[in-house]
Amino acid sequence: MLENVYNETKYIMDKYHIVANKSLGQNFLIDDEVINKIVETASVSKEDLIIEIGPGLGTLTSRILEKAGKVIAIELDKKMVTILKDRFSLYNNFEIINEDILKVELNKLIEENTKLDYIKNVKVVANLPYYITTPIIMKLVEDKLDIESITVMVQKEVAKRLTAEPGTQLSGAITYTVNYYCIPQEIIVVPNSSFIPAPDVESEVIKLTIRKEPPVNVENVENFFKLIKVSFMQRRKTLINGVANSNFMGKENFKNILGKLGIDEKIRGEDLTLDDFAKISNECIKIVEKQK
Repeated sequence: MLENVYNETKYIMDKYHIVANKSLGQNFLIDDEVINKIVETASVSKEDLIIEIGPGLGTLTSRILEKAGKVIAIELDKKMVTILKDRFSLYNNFEIINEDILKVELNKLIEENTKLDYIKNVKVVANLPYYITTPIIMKLVEDKLDIESITVMVQKEVAKRLTAEPGTQLSGAITYTVNYYCIPQEIIVVPNSSFIPAPDVESEVIKLTIRKEPPVNVENVENFFKLIKVSFMQRRKTLINGVANSNFMGKENFKNILGKLGIDEKIRGEDLTLDDFAKISNECIKIVEKQK
């Protein structure tokens, strides 16, 4: 029995002649405390289907497999797939998919596996590649998956934006999307010394608990997110100018909406709350309906 995850990782890398693939953002986690914290935060149980994205050498996978009803690992690197198949060949609750996560039909995958009698919940757990963190998070929340939570490790700077309070300096367009669909929570900061090879930046584990109902009333969700997106495309401009430059709505009409809602004309998108955006979006829809 290998005494710790560092020795275990080195052993596997030597056995399979593995060098981390920088183009795939591979950094192998070697910190027992962090691994245990991820599993604990996700509250993994025998009633859970865990979808793990980018399992790599399977360090986190091995801990999850002991506690989960089933684990589906989605891994792009064929070398890692070979290792995972060898390593977990004796587990009957393990499945691996060699595919790009952004191309996987997760709704279909979840639907097929929740037919199993013992699966009551679906959760996502991952040490996400930094270079595609945002597209993955957006896919997970926007695809409206039947999942309970997303527990992931991401770059610390990204974690701060994902978990920020909408309307604060750290917030960006993705902050509003995450807060609309989830209740975000910071869990633990992870130093770069917790990985082989060590990345240049710190990481952070966060948990996104999927909301059963949105926190604000939105008449048209597509319009709501379009408004948020154009508000942050030129974030140094005022909200009015940003919206006008994007052809989202005429400047005078938009100015009238802000006046009606008592919102300062000089305000920037980053200063608005989720509720502010919902109210503005709903008023925009009213004008569009009148013009039909």
